[in-house]
Amino acid sequence: MAAPVRTLCCSVLRYSRRQFSTTCGVQAGEKWRKEHGLARSGTEYGPLTDLPDWSFADGRPAPPMKGQLRRRQEREALSRRIVMLNSEVDRGMEAWREKQEEAKRMEEHKKSLLLKPKGKLLMKKKSQS
Repeated sequence: MAAPVRTLCCSVLRYSRRQFSTTCGVQAGEKWRKEHGLARSGTEYGPLTDLPDWSFADGRPAPPMKGQLRRRQEREALSRRIVMLNSEVDRGMEAWREKQEEAKRMEEHKKSLLLKPKGKLLMKKKSQS
């Protein structure tokens, strides 16, 4: 019963005046821009989005637009988060290093507490070295 419905649907779409697309919504050139180290789309960053659209005739810059202010705030928040996470990683690496040094000191301390060879064993050990 499912097959007739499917063929009916396809035949209705085939004779319909409306366009029906089944392709994915990938923006044109997205793959090329990613391969060349650019933004996914032309509107994410760059001079067309970051610079003002106009300036005054006497050369004064135009006041920043809402989108520019929003992007600036997003970038500042992202940079603060990056700095915070980087400092966390640094603190973690330092704690790990200290833990490794402490484990090394404990191992050396345990070795120093072991019984030392005496008599013939000491002489035998000295002759081998």
